[in-house]
Amino acid sequence: MRRPRVPHRHCTQRNMPETTISGTVFAPNGTLALYGVNVYIPLSEPGPLTDGVQCSQCQNGLLGGSVASALSDAAGKFTLTKVPSGVNVPLIIQVGKWRRRVDIPEILPCQDNPLPANISSLPKNKTEGDLPKIAMTTGSCDALECLVKKLGVDPKEFTTDGGLGRIHLYTAGGSTGLSDGTPMAQADSLWGDLNKLKQYDIAAFSCECSPHSTATTAMMNNVKTFADLGGRVFMSHYNAQWISGSATAPQPVWASVATCNVDSTPPNSTGIIDQVNNPKGAAFSTWMQNVMAGGGQFTITDSRESCTAVDNTKAERWVYVQGTGTQQIPQNFQFTTPQESPKDNRCGKVVFSDMHVSGGGSSGNFPTSCSTAPLSAQEKALAFMFFDIASCVGPIF
Repeated sequence: MRRPRVPHRHCTQRNMPETTISGTVFAPNGTLALYGVNVYIPLSEPGPLTDGVQCSQCQNGLLGGSVASALSDAAGKFTLTKVPSGVNVPLIIQVGKWRRRVDIPEILPCQDNPLPANISSLPKNKTEGDLPKIAMTTGSCDALECLVKKLGVDPKEFTTDGGLGRIHLYTAGGSTGLSDGTPMAQADSLWGDLNKLKQYDIAAFSCECSPHSTATTAMMNNVKTFADLGGRVFMSHYNAQWISGSATAPQPVWASVATCNVDSTPPNSTGIIDQVNNPKGAAFSTWMQNVMAGGGQFTITDSRESCTAVDNTKAERWVYVQGTGTQQIPQNFQFTTPQESPKDNRCGKVVFSDMHVSGGGSSGNFPTSCSTAPLSAQEKALAFMFFDIASCVGPIF
C-alpha cells in the first residue's frame, strides 16, 4: 500500500481551504444512508479480517491506524479533514467486519473532494470488499434474510452452510431451500454445535410463529457462549426464548436483562424511539427522519408483546409502544455480553426485536420467497440496528 502523503500545510499558509474528502455512506443497496460508519485513510496496511467470533472493542482503534478519520452522521454524511493530496490515495469504509477499501484516483489539494455513492457504499459481495460471516435462520412469521437482501447484499452471497457465500441460511420454518433446490440445514444443527456457531461473526434468528419446539438447554448455553465470546446475535419475536427460557429449556439465559414471559398484541402500533434510555436514541430518531421513515415515532406493522419490561441498567431500549396507562412495551432493545463482566470488558452484542420484517414471514425457496416491496419504516429501523450490532463494543471512537 502506498504510504499517504502528509497533508498540505501550504493550504493554510496561503489562506486557502483545507484539503478534505466528503461523501455519504450507504448500505450495499447504494440508497439507504448509514449512521456510525468509520471512514478513514489508513496510516499503514490494515491487513485481512479474520472470520469467526472474537472480541471487538472500540478501544482497540482502527486497523492500520489513520491519517484522517470520521464517522458518518445521522444523514450518513462524513467529511475527512486535513487529508493528504496525491494519486491512488487509499480509503477505508468500515463498520465491524463490513469493510470496503478503495483507492481514490486523485485527491486535489486545498479543496473538497466529494465521493460518488458507488464508492462510498458498503460492499454487496466479496468482490467489492469484506462482509461479516453471518448465520441466519428462516422463519414462517419473519424473514430477516429478506431484509438483508433488500439492503443490497448480492443473492449469490446467500448459500447453505456448505456453500461459499458470506451468509449461510438454516431453516427453522418458512424457506427451506435455495432457488436452485439446494436444501438448507436445520437450525438445530447450528444451535446445537458451539464450534459451528463460533465460525460466524453474526447469528440472526427469524421468528418461527412459536417458540422453537426442540430447543434445549445446551442450545441456549451455546448461543450465550457465542455472544459472550464476542458474537453478535439478532433475535426476532418468539426468539425471546433465548432470553427467558422456554418449555423445552426452562433455565433462563439472560432473564435478568428483560422480563419476556408473555405472548400478546400491544394496544396500538405506534413505535416510539427511546431517546432517554438509549445513548444513540437521538441519532436514531434523526436518522429515521432523514431516511423518510417518520422520526421519533413510526407505524409498526404486526407489532407484538413478548417482553413487558427491560432493565435499563443492563440494556438499551431502542423502541417501545405505549401500553395501558403508563406502561411502555419494549419493541427493540440491545445489550452487551458477557453480562456478568464489567461493561468495559464486554465483547458481544445481543439485539431483541418484536417488530417483524414488514409483518410477514417467508415461504418457498430463497430468494423468490422474498417481497420486492420498498423498505418499510420498521424495516429501516431494523436496518439501523442490523448494522449497529456489527460495530465495536464500547464508546464509539
